[in-house]
Amino acid sequence: MGGSKVQFNKAHKTRFTSKSSRNVHKVSSKDKVKSSKPARNALKGARDARKQRSKMLMEQNRAAVLKEKREISGSSSPPRIIVLCGLSDSANLDALEKDILSLLSGDASVAFFPAVVASAEYKLRVKVMKAPRDDLLTCMEMAKVADLIAFVASPNYLSEDGESDHIIDSFGLQCLSVLRSLGLPSTVVLIRDLPDNLKRKNELKKLCMSMLASEFPEDCKYYPADKKDELHKFMSLFKEQRIKIPHWRQHRSYLVSEKVVGIKSCGSESDTLALTGYLRGFSLSVNQLVHISGAGDFQLSKIELLNDPCPLNAWRRSDDMDTESNDQVIRCLQSDPLKQEQLVVENVPDLLAGEKTWPTEEEMAEADRKHDKKKNKKALRVSEYQAAWIVDESDDDDSGSVGVGDDSMVLEDEENSFPGQKHNCDTEFDDDEASLNLRDSDEESEAGSIMMQDDDLTKEQIEEKIRKIKDEHSDDKEFPDEVDTPLDVAARLRFAKYRGVKSFRTSTWDPKESLPMEYARIFAFDNFARTKKHVLAKGLDMQKDINECIPVGSYARLYIKGVTADVASKLLASAETVPIIASGLLQHESKVSVLHFSVRKHETYNAPIKSKEEFLFHAGFRQIISRPIFSSDSINSNKHKMERFLHEGSFSVASIYAPICFSPVPLIALKIQENKSPVLAAVGSLKSVDPDRIILKKIILTGYPQRVSKSKATVRYMFHNPEDVRWFKPVELWTKCGRRGRIKESVGTHGAMKCIFNGVVQQHDVVCMNLYKRTYPKWPQQWFPLQNAST
Repeated sequence: MGGSKVQFNKAHKTRFTSKSSRNVHKVSSKDKVKSSKPARNALKGARDARKQRSKMLMEQNRAAVLKEKREISGSSSPPRIIVLCGLSDSANLDALEKDILSLLSGDASVAFFPAVVASAEYKLRVKVMKAPRDDLLTCMEMAKVADLIAFVASPNYLSEDGESDHIIDSFGLQCLSVLRSLGLPSTVVLIRDLPDNLKRKNELKKLCMSMLASEFPEDCKYYPADKKDELHKFMSLFKEQRIKIPHWRQHRSYLVSEKVVGIKSCGSESDTLALTGYLRGFSLSVNQLVHISGAGDFQLSKIELLNDPCPLNAWRRSDDMDTESNDQVIRCLQSDPLKQEQLVVENVPDLLAGEKTWPTEEEMAEADRKHDKKKNKKALRVSEYQAAWIVDESDDDDSGSVGVGDDSMVLEDEENSFPGQKHNCDTEFDDDEASLNLRDSDEESEAGSIMMQDDDLTKEQIEEKIRKIKDEHSDDKEFPDEVDTPLDVAARLRFAKYRGVKSFRTSTWDPKESLPMEYARIFAFDNFARTKKHVLAKGLDMQKDINECIPVGSYARLYIKGVTADVASKLLASAETVPIIASGLLQHESKVSVLHFSVRKHETYNAPIKSKEEFLFHAGFRQIISRPIFSSDSINSNKHKMERFLHEGSFSVASIYAPICFSPVPLIALKIQENKSPVLAAVGSLKSVDPDRIILKKIILTGYPQRVSKSKATVRYMFHNPEDVRWFKPVELWTKCGRRGRIKESVGTHGAMKCIFNGVVQQHDVVCMNLYKRTYPKWPQQWFPLQNAST
């Protein structure tokens, strides 16, 4: 046979072919290759670029994971903090702490507070803390810095059928709830006091796990912790475990003090406080501000980098023992006054900022033009003052709203007409307002004559009538904002700061209008989200400057200046039982603004929580004394209704004056009591920092129809003099049965008024008027619990 040949089959013909496919046989094979190479090369280049980018991202992630692992478990990492928290009184924390320290060190005699042990066998350094019983504040402070929280359970009081609930008591439940709100780090459950019988031991362990499963995360591990082998298994797994850090601690540097020393300053009212310990979290700059929990914000004078007194390596430990002192200074960082962040808490207001300057020529010409225009509006037998209230056709849009000025009501155009005036055009109404045009009738005059009978009533008789009517409607809980109009004070004076709003959702309210004096002392940002992004980026750049920062895991001594003698003495007294925490502050975090927290009432607190009461807010590492106001969170409106009380089962927004915090920040609100320790009241988290958030306090004035004729009614007891009726005349009325209306005119001398509505009014109905005013938080007498009120 001849040589092998490649068989070429004829392609199938298609019915509809394009011009390029019909002419493809006219192009040579070389031209085909040349024309296809650029497209193929472009696709190949894009694919290679994607592969290179994914490879680069993978390498960056791998490097970040290795760096984090070295920082947490390496020889230069700080000792891991284990907090032992008993779930009930039967848990013996002292014995467990002794067993852990003896396992790590081989000698039980080294157990002291705070206990720091370096184990060469486990290649681990551990600091053990015991959370005290019935001391929620100390438990919270320990949980804020914990790397691992070991909850200790003891099934001593469990019965055979497991019906006993002594595995976790009320304080254990409360403490666990608070720690969940703060953000739990890595958690384990250590089960103690199990019997030696293997079968009974496994049964009790399973019973404890089933009873505690609903209280802990799904990845929480349960370990028996009676014998040395069981603790050895726990420590071996803990050594290899990746530490879970609460999200709010990820961008924070903090130091848990091992030693606290007060240094007297000659010729100065304030002292210098020296805190010694391991730096954790992030690097700390000597030019940063630091916050001491409960004491306040301060500047650093210097930072001394000391020799590690408890190194992980045995040869380093032996060298340190040969030296005379473990507090050998390796490096000293001095603060730079030019680079150091200034400790600015409040803004200094400019008293001349509101002074008016001489008007310009354009402003004077505009004023003259308006004055001439108003002169043309003067009607016959109308004074100049009365003519100023006549509204032009160009003002129809403004007159339709019931928004008012700062401390007064604005009258509508149609109701300001006088007997000598004539209207050339009728006002157009929509469907709801069409029925509000009231025609004169004899029945109105009859109602007016009947109301004259109340003119002879005394003040006590009127109060008794009002009280009787109020008692009939006391069961109505849908309108908690109802208030009584006082008899001895005019309503236009008592409610001078209130105004009517046409629509709570759509009506405008200027956030810069009539601000209190406290707003001159706070700070605001044009774009808080952008500022936060820049501050976090600046904090990361600061980490790279090795001349101003000390690295994580360093054993250092912070010299904190500006601490008053009273605060320093309180810190020294509490250092033996409560960990003293110094945390680094980001830029602007010492300045005061208006903070809004999303909070809910805790289920263990039964007393009512009222707005503007004094609370102790634990926001991250900070402890802030505040007097919040509560409000609802309106989604489709920029105005939010104030709530007089924090109600159960729902979230509210608590607004306070406080130093700025960058989210995420958890919140624990404690109610301050006289001569008692604070009580847990609410939990939540930081929502925003916004001084322009409008919070409106709503009140409802109520009146009661005495005589009704279809859509017309004569209403009494909403006001008590005709001047108040005329003052509040522009504000819209509504009834509890769903009618809307307005005031037509005053009747008599005791505040009765004729009203018209958009439907038939029932005799048993209640006429209401909504009034609003903007409210603000209460300025606290002191910012931090360890400070004096005058500080």
